[in-house]
Amino acid sequence: MQTPIADITIIGGGPTGLFAAFFAGMRGLSTRIVDSLPELGGQLTALYPEKYVYDVGGFPKVLAKDLANGLIRQALQFEPEVQLDEEVRTLRQGDDGVWNLECRSGSYRSKSVLVAGGKGAFEPKVLDVPGFQELLYSGVHYAVRDPKEYEGKRVLIVGGGDSALDWALILKDLCAEVYLAHRRDGFRAHEATVSQMETACAEGRMQFLAFNEVREIHGEGTVHGATVFDNRTDEDRHLEVDAVLTFLGFKPDLGPIKRWGLELDGNRIGVDALMRTNLPGVYAAGDIVTYEGKLDLIATGFAEAAVAVNNAVRFVDPTARVNPGHSTSMKVFKD
Repeated sequence: MQTPIADITIIGGGPTGLFAAFFAGMRGLSTRIVDSLPELGGQLTALYPEKYVYDVGGFPKVLAKDLANGLIRQALQFEPEVQLDEEVRTLRQGDDGVWNLECRSGSYRSKSVLVAGGKGAFEPKVLDVPGFQELLYSGVHYAVRDPKEYEGKRVLIVGGGDSALDWALILKDLCAEVYLAHRRDGFRAHEATVSQMETACAEGRMQFLAFNEVREIHGEGTVHGATVFDNRTDEDRHLEVDAVLTFLGFKPDLGPIKRWGLELDGNRIGVDALMRTNLPGVYAAGDIVTYEGKLDLIATGFAEAAVAVNNAVRFVDPTARVNPGHSTSMKVFKD
């Protein structure tokens, strides 16, 4: 299957990609979004939909899923083509200058491309213990989609970063019991979050198991327990739990992007001040890029998306202005 040529194809349906799709539509480009996940929203919806985001302009705090829904509505108002559950495997420029994106389910052509794939493919770090793989998605999870699924249950959370502590604090008021196991007594989380966790433990609303690691997860068809051990004494402790949630982080993996001919710096794509890569007409924005002064923030991704799209407009139509002016005076919003 080969679709019509788009002015711009955005690879990635997370916050940066969605804002880029909005900007491209506002600038009058025919736009396509391609994402490997089955729904738009990226990590906001796939990994932490119930967590609050505090550092996006205009919102003192906003649930990740609500931020994603707003970005989706904003992006879709200009009716971009959306291809979900689709992986871009190769990116090649034809003799006519048009980029060909060979995907799992078809081929797409585009005058310009914006890579906004976050940190690449989601590859969670896993526990190499008996029972993990056997019970994965049957009581063992590395993300929470709906906290209500754990209401009244006994839950073991593994990890010492923001996600582990955030979910422990969210679930402590829903679950019958919440255990937080971490291999040491220090955390990679924000100090305020650690303080909240310590208060919750002191009040008996959850339990923190310091210097504890998982030895085995038990169950048939679903989780019914776990064995943890104190890594200082090797002493075992059995926990009767209904679910094990592991928040150990994700290994960055660019996947097929590594073979597209882009200049890379580790697991990042190098860009210039205009968000241009080394390939003509191919731009990149968001957590996947690197340049001097780069900050991994949603707010930064929004700005990078705007810069990339406006310069892609000039690439597609050399007579077009790069700076679109203020949105409040644009005709597209008055029709």
